[in-house]
Amino acid sequence: MALEITLREQGDVTILDLNGRATIGLGNDLLNAKLRQVVDSGAKKLLINLAGMTQIDSSGISSVVRTFVTMERSNGSLKLLSPLGRVKEVLAVTRLLAAIPTFEDEAKALASFR
Repeated sequence: MALEITLREQGDVTILDLNGRATIGLGNDLLNAKLRQVVDSGAKKLLINLAGMTQIDSSGISSVVRTFVTMERSNGSLKLLSPLGRVKEVLAVTRLLAAIPTFEDEAKALASFR
């Protein structure tokens, strides 16, 4: 399944709902472009919802990490929501679950931005 990205706002938090695969090629190109667009628009609080993501590879991870670092440098913050299955395993093996704040519950994730 190709990557589908839905953008929504919850107060001052931008939420990206990801569905499908963020792997090298079109999926990651789309993810990278959308993350860049969100950062360039001036968003300071970004929550990436991974509940619908089925696969992520090093290119997808690179896009997320690059955005995380960019946001931290500009006094913003990026957090992850609901990684499941293989995606959660990959993020755990790469130690990103320890490096990037990650939540299982959207309400708690949104509250953490305050």
